[in-house]
Amino acid sequence: PVIEETQIQGAAEFGIVFLLFTIGLNFSLPQIHSLRHLVLGLGTGQVVLTTAVIGVMAWLADLPPAAAFVIGAVFAQSSTTIISKQLAEQGEENSRHGRLGTAMSVFQDVTAVPLVVVMPVLGMATTVEAFATSLAWAVAKAVLAFASVFLAGRWLLRPLFHAVASRRSAELFTLTVLLVSLGAAWITLSLGLSMAFGAFLVGMMLGDTEFRHQVESTIRPFRDVLLGLFFVSIGMLFDPSLIPNLWPWALAGAVSLLSIKTLLVMLLVRWAGIDALTAWRIGFLVAVGGEFGFALLAIALAGGIIAPQVAQIALTAVLFSMVAAPLLIRYNHGLAARLTRRPEILNTPDGPSTAASDLCDHAIICGYGRIGQNVGHVLEEENIAYVALDLDPTRVRDARIAGEPVFYGDSTDRGILEAAGIGAARLVVISYEDIAAALKVLGQVRALRPNLPIMVRTRDESHVEQLRTAGATEVVPETLEAGLMIASQALLLLDVPISRVVRRIREERARRYLLLREFFPGDSVFADNTEGRDADRLQPVFLPSGSRGIGRTLAELSLDGVVVTALVRQGSRELGPVPETRLQAGDVVVLFGSPEDLQGAEERLSG
Repeated sequence: PVIEETQIQGAAEFGIVFLLFTIGLNFSLPQIHSLRHLVLGLGTGQVVLTTAVIGVMAWLADLPPAAAFVIGAVFAQSSTTIISKQLAEQGEENSRHGRLGTAMSVFQDVTAVPLVVVMPVLGMATTVEAFATSLAWAVAKAVLAFASVFLAGRWLLRPLFHAVASRRSAELFTLTVLLVSLGAAWITLSLGLSMAFGAFLVGMMLGDTEFRHQVESTIRPFRDVLLGLFFVSIGMLFDPSLIPNLWPWALAGAVSLLSIKTLLVMLLVRWAGIDALTAWRIGFLVAVGGEFGFALLAIALAGGIIAPQVAQIALTAVLFSMVAAPLLIRYNHGLAARLTRRPEILNTPDGPSTAASDLCDHAIICGYGRIGQNVGHVLEEENIAYVALDLDPTRVRDARIAGEPVFYGDSTDRGILEAAGIGAARLVVISYEDIAAALKVLGQVRALRPNLPIMVRTRDESHVEQLRTAGATEVVPETLEAGLMIASQALLLLDVPISRVVRRIREERARRYLLLREFFPGDSVFADNTEGRDADRLQPVFLPSGSRGIGRTLAELSLDGVVVTALVRQGSRELGPVPETRLQAGDVVVLFGSPEDLQGAEERLSG
């Protein structure tokens, strides 16, 4: 080779650091908790059983126990990238088998984190007692690292990113993301653990904040470049001259990988009560080897756990399985139908998503100012899911405290739109007045979803034709009732019956002119309205333990001059709570009124 492996190995290691960081962003603690039943059991069972079965087979083939464990762990991984892209090309990404197979594959990335902790221990231990001691010490340090990052993430990360976002500097935001991810990696490295483990932990903490999508979009270029460098270093481990001597073993390994994983996954899914046809289809999806297995293999080689020749066989076997993967995924239905002898069934019904973060048939609101909030509130009352994106950190914070699905993110960024679920969305609403930004969003959406309906708000009619030419489905010039017009058109595009829409708008005109002015004001620097500072507004009030209002009903508090528009309790948002509602610690009461009345009501609530 022209370049020695050691020259790029150090830089390539940061590719795994950023990979684990982005995996952590997609698996926050609440999301992992929501996956504890079906996907948690199936994903853990698949990894454990595959590692055990293949590891025992490798041990019976005279490999040392540690090396056999590494082979089993490497073969247990699946390629989320290949699975998701191939399913998308086939239009099966939202099918029952597609969703469950993808969720299991993604969950394997989480289960790989303990393996990252265990691998260095395998290389250092020489006896069973030494291994047990080293493993216990590694687990203790992992718990310490988790506690440190968890506490820092809970009390420091959100305020830090809120302060950085307030500066409206893309460069400062990027530097902060790099500082946080690399800082966490350094903490775990100083504890004798993998850098990737620390990056995963801090990503998991950020995954529960409103900055998740923007952080992921910011880190993606660094991750892709360094991951590319990592795969270059993996390629440098591959010696083509050895293929003539190793290919029978590698081919046998690939066949074992595909057949054993398919059978194990099928049995696990059947055990969970899912029909045989779907179980076989999921088995064919998850059978493919994964790129994260390369990372585990590289860690094992660096620690001297596995011999280079054995690593070559494992590496080639995984590559062979990845070559066969597109064929298995493309023909998963035909193969499964033959095995179940049910060729007459052409499709399986879609089932509910097994991942808590999946979005489907929702609206994306770009900009959460006056108009965006009005659209969001109407969609919420019609029980239509939506996601809003905004760059005002104060407005995003207040809306999220009030339980609304708002994220900090630049909607002109392709990655942010993808993170917001543009692939499964039914509608995009561009509610801000910035024509240049609206044109950028239109270009990105049309490149991703050429036929997706897009509604755009504009101040006057001077840009209507320009926006329509750029791809807008409907352009609504701002008038006295611009918010109602956008909301009504949005409901029509979302297939709500026209009689229901007319009745809704009529009711709004009769009794909800007050609600048309219910907005989170945000920072005055970023406010898009022309109302004065004394205008009525929304304000969320959090009730910590010891607050004056805890244990009392809304009627007993006599909140004169304000309207209680919503109550958020344990993540559930209730619109228009009744006066008999008794408040509890941890509740968020969303009030509407003038600044003076809001201040008085907040004092009566929290003291």
